[in-house]
Amino acid sequence: MPEPIQAYLVANARFHDTDFARLSLLQLLAEIPEIRTRVSDSFANTEAIAKSDFLLTYTCDLRPDESEERALRDFVSSGKRWIALHGTNAFLDFTAKGLQSPRSHTTFMETLGSRFISHPPTQPYKVTISDPENPLVEGMESFEASDEIYLCEYFGEVKPLLETRFTGTFQSGYVENEWLDDDPRLVAYTHPVGDGEVLYITLGHCCGQYDMRPIQEIAEVVRGSWENPTFIELLRRALRWGAGTL
Repeated sequence: MPEPIQAYLVANARFHDTDFARLSLLQLLAEIPEIRTRVSDSFANTEAIAKSDFLLTYTCDLRPDESEERALRDFVSSGKRWIALHGTNAFLDFTAKGLQSPRSHTTFMETLGSRFISHPPTQPYKVTISDPENPLVEGMESFEASDEIYLCEYFGEVKPLLETRFTGTFQSGYVENEWLDDDPRLVAYTHPVGDGEVLYITLGHCCGQYDMRPIQEIAEVVRGSWENPTFIELLRRALRWGAGTL
């Protein structure tokens, strides 16, 4: 009998509905009977992560310490796969001028292949296919997402899978709010690290009524891409990719 595939899920996203995202991901993981999943709200158990076959993260402003950064890099470079969703690459400092993405945790961001800088207000936007021959997106057609457009800086080799366009200036509380270049804004990409690889998908914002405190006492409930069948199909493929069965 084959051995089970061990997944490690870290779910802890500040200003997001972590409970909703965690449950949604566990339901998708449960569709693959070979996968057994361990769940955490931090990167602290580096030994358990190292023993896993793949890592799945839905986090925001969850900052690993230096030993955790190195362990995550070593995990991927050893030949493992990491599926990083939405705000995993986002750290938020509240400054007198507004929200600022700190240029810190370089090992962590270089392992992910990107660092979140800012995003305009949530809006509908067109997502196009960058690499139609990649099994993660093969056969998919362009679609409309209602989500946050992540504006990022990138590190090392990044292989685009999905992209969109955004050029302009916006007011959403971020200090770095002017993006005048017309470069593609990556919605999904892969990033090789040693013998392993990271799959980053920026889609997936969700928020419950209490998740924006103390900024907002009661927030609008947002499900965004989680109600989009194309996003769910992308997640299904991502999990099979992580498990090595795609």
